[in-house]
Formats: sequence, C-alpha cells, structure tokens
Amino acid sequence: MMVPDYAMIGEIILYSFGYLEARDMARKLVQTYRLCSEQLSSQDHYDYGMRAVISVLRAAGNLKRKFTDEREDVLMLRAITDVNLPKFLDQDVPLFRGILSDLFPGVALPEIDYDNLMSALKNNTKKAGLQPLDSFFEKIIQLYEMIIVRHGLMIVGYSFGMKSSCISVLAASLGELKTKNQNGEQKVKYYCLNPKAINMGQLYGAEDPTSKEWADGILAVTFRNAARDTTPDRKWVVFDGPVDAIWIENMNTV
Repeated sequence: MMVPDYAMIGEIILYSFGYLEARDMARKLVQTYRLCSEQLSSQDHYDYGMRAVISVLRAAGNLKRKFTDEREDVLMLRAITDVNLPKFLDQDVPLFRGILSDLFPGVALPEIDYDNLMSALKNNTKKAGLQPLDSFFEKIIQLYEMIIVRHGLMIVGYSFGMKSSCISVLAASLGELKTKNQNGEQKVKYYCLNPKAINMGQLYGAEDPTSKEWADGILAVTFRNAARDTTPDRKWVVFDGPVDAIWIENMNTV
C-alpha cells in the first residue's frame, strides 16, 4: 500500500502560496497531526488524513494572501488552530494546545478583533429570546472561522445543544453587520431543509421508472437557485436533521 508523503505535498503547496519557510511549516503540520493521533482521544469525527492536511494548507494560503507581512509561523499556527480547534472535545483541547506550544515555541497568536461581531451576536441572541452564554458565543465564533476556511462543514452534537441556534444567530448577526457596513460582511440567504423528512429521490433527484425522465430533487433546485443568484450575499444550504449513512454518503458523491 502506498502512503502519500504529506510533508512533501504540504511543502510544494505552501511554496505555491508564497511561503519561504515552506519545508519547516509542512513538517510542523505533519508532526502536529501525528502527535494528535497518538495523544488525543479516539473520536469518529477526528480526521488526521490528507483531507485535514489540505484544509489547513488552504487556510494557510488564504491567510498568506490576506496578511502578506505577517510571520509565517504565526500564519501556520493560526491555520492549524482555526481548522482543528472547533472539532476537539473539551478534554482534548489542553493536549492540543500543549502540542502546538511544543512545536511552535514562543509563538503567540494576536487577538482577532471580534468586537463588532460580538455586539451583533448579543443583539440577535436577545431578539431570539436565547440566553447569552459564553459557550454559545464561543461556538458561534468557531463556526464563523470554519465558514471562512471551508466550503462545507458539519455541526455535530446532542439534541438541544444549540446547533441550529448557532447558525441562525450567526446569519442574523452577519446581516446586521452588513446593514451597519461593518467588517465588510454580507447578508446571509439561508436555505434550511430536513433531509430525513423526504426520501432520497425527493432530496437529490430521481429518474422516473416509466418515462425515464429525470426529475430534480429539492437540493438540486435549491442549489441551482443559490448559484443563479448574482448578489454578493452569502448562500447557506443547511441540512438540519439527523445524520445517517444513506443521505450523507450521497452528499459525499455530490
């Protein structure tokens, strides 16, 4: 069985993004995931493979384009933290921070100014009649950071764990920032559906067994409408419901 050389792949991609210390940064990234796989707890949603590496590299590239004069070890540390920290359980977070402090000694991340966003979050939390918990705001900020670096993501947790509220409050808050012309944000167009309320043919589309004509499903129609929308607004297609192997594997194919 052939195993990809993560360090070499990471080095080449980082060089293409303009990193001068690409070899050192790639090695630190690979070492981070190796230590995480050895020391952190085993969870179904933890992923230390090529997909996770590529996500960090993309985030690092975006940061390099945005902050061209920042130190490269700071950018890489920010990318690793933004992509990975939201998915770790509470008991694994101190171990993860310890691994990063060993691999990036003396590197401190500058605080990001979220004052405008926090103010909007508090306003919309109050409007929705929700409790302004610090843990709630922390998860919304992590969700926002994940949206910046990923095209698609999954929020997992127990029922009544604030998952849907995180999405709706963040969407409303970004719209408020757009109204106030703050942070360069855009409004959110929010398409929400329950994938378990309908069958697979209705969700993705199916061929009529008699006429052999193809009929688009709800997702195809929703996605097409969002793609045709030429406004700069964010478009979120949200599958709000239980995850099972049937519809999520079809989503992987899509």
